[in-house]
Amino acid sequence: MDKEQLQTLYLQEDYYWGKDPNELAKRILNVVTPPKKVVDIGAGEGRDSVFLAQQGFDVLAMDIAPAGLDKIVRLAEEFDTHLHTLEANINDVVFSDAFDVVYSIGALQYIEPDNRSRQFEHFKAVTNASGIHVLFAFMNHPDVDIAPDWGQNEYLYQPQELENYYQGWNILEQEQIIFDCNSSNIPHQHAADILVAQKPKG
Repeated sequence: MDKEQLQTLYLQEDYYWGKDPNELAKRILNVVTPPKKVVDIGAGEGRDSVFLAQQGFDVLAMDIAPAGLDKIVRLAEEFDTHLHTLEANINDVVFSDAFDVVYSIGALQYIEPDNRSRQFEHFKAVTNASGIHVLFAFMNHPDVDIAPDWGQNEYLYQPQELENYYQGWNILEQEQIIFDCNSSNIPHQHAADILVAQKPKG
């Protein structure tokens, strides 16, 4: 989906992605204890950002759609917590702060292939020593068709592509999954690569 589509989606009163955190966000608690600085890249309507803020993390929720950021602020208020927001495009965002956790689910496919090396290098550069990246990337798989609601600005990752950006980092978790999805009320499947990687101390 492009910015205009996301904006229209997030202007609806209901939370399209719901308010409960994704299980991947909960894995952060297995590796990092608050208070630490977290950036949620492609935060959507904020279900994971708000969850992490509730746990005591210092959270920056980044998204391209202003309507999504507005809902993030409202959701944080609803759950009596606080976080920061940033409107930016994942293809060219430049962070001025350093983070202990870089988290992204459902947004990495928007990085155009020609921009990936540069952006991942930037994400790694703004990560503190021993910090972690917790990432989910939609992946090309021979047994899974392109999703019916896939956008022109979304690009699948090749197998092992995501971990190849993390040469020299400690791979804490890595798994490839196929799962059912009903987004846009059209049943389909996705393949995804999940990676948890830790930056070396030195």
